[in-house]
Amino acid sequence: MELLSVNLGRPRAVPYTDQAEGLTGIDKRPAEGPVQVAAPGPKGTGGSGLAGDAVCDRRHHGGDDQAVYAVAREDLDDWERALGRKLANGMFGENLTTLGVDVSGARIGERWRVGHAVVLEVTCGRIPCRTFQGHLGESRWVKRFTQKGAPGAYLRVIEPGEIRAGDPVEIVHRPDHDVTVALQFRASTTERELLPRLLPAGEALHPESLAAARKYVEQQRS
Repeated sequence: MELLSVNLGRPRAVPYTDQAEGLTGIDKRPAEGPVQVAAPGPKGTGGSGLAGDAVCDRRHHGGDDQAVYAVAREDLDDWERALGRKLANGMFGENLTTLGVDVSGARIGERWRVGHAVVLEVTCGRIPCRTFQGHLGESRWVKRFTQKGAPGAYLRVIEPGEIRAGDPVEIVHRPDHDVTVALQFRASTTERELLPRLLPAGEALHPESLAAARKYVEQQRS
């Protein structure tokens, strides 16, 4: 399992975002050399976990529980075939493009060592938005991406350090529950009845997703 590229985005003005200044950092490009990774701080104030990577809309993106976004190269290849176009590493706005890692099949709370020092923990899948659709330039993209159900994974930083393209990726901890990123994504989007199945992931789950699961269970009891 390997890290193919580490991707960083700079603020760019676009017509397809509702960010107050019309800026987005979704257009990410592979970095040359090492990139420092660290926990960025709470959502709303903290941005990306990668030095030099812009998070412009901190209402919905960034923060400790969404510090790093990973997408499997295999999923990009599947979309290349479906869309009939090339998709470069970073095209989905991901920070990490991996090879040989079942990103959407990863379990919530699963920990990856990237390179020699960095340890990341899986928290949830990526929910597609208007900015993502505008960036891709594909009609009905949000619906198509949701239907595929391979959203890639957000991760929090457990141990900081430097990473670079070519670093090995090793799974160093896999929880004994069956709550995967793909399951969490389906429960959060099209199949809300699955929300109770997320509870075994506990505090490893993104706090917003955990709160939604608990609320759903409470409502069903009342």
